[in-house]
Amino acid sequence: MVASLKSGDQAAIGFLYDNYSAALFGVIVRIVETHPPSPSDRENAEDVLQDVFVKIWRNISSYDPSKGKLYTWLINIARNTAIDSLRVKDHKLKSKIQSIDNSVRSINRQYSVSIHPDHIGLKTLVDKMKPEHKQLIDKLYFEGYTQEEAAEELKIPLGTVKTRARTAISQLRELFIEKDTTLK
Repeated sequence: MVASLKSGDQAAIGFLYDNYSAALFGVIVRIVETHPPSPSDRENAEDVLQDVFVKIWRNISSYDPSKGKLYTWLINIARNTAIDSLRVKDHKLKSKIQSIDNSVRSINRQYSVSIHPDHIGLKTLVDKMKPEHKQLIDKLYFEGYTQEEAAEELKIPLGTVKTRARTAISQLRELFIEKDTTLK
């Protein structure tokens, strides 16, 4: 049979499919099936099985009977193809899911969204704050840093950044209240 496959005999691949596809499909399903199983799992497994037979047809010349049985070679192709399909699926999913910070930054850069804090006098209020709070507010809100990035940039612990940010927000709130009562 291997000689027939290597010579490109289509009847041999048909025979191979008829006799081995169920076993290969079982291996593939065990790998690609989610818990609980979904209808798309079966479709995915069928697609992988088709890919497996295409790979077998294209790579039969690389099969070496001295290294193992044909069935073992077929199972390895099925297993590796199923694992590869999961990796591709996982990569596609991860590339679609970004953190909100990345999305906001990319939108801001793409559409040149700019914040104009002077419209409400925010910059003036921030300038009245303690230097360490002002510096942190500048990094977090005007420059778009995350708390982790601000901690790294300012060379202070993340916990300190979080505490200072809370304190700074409270201080800003008080400054807004003062400004509001002054305007009335």
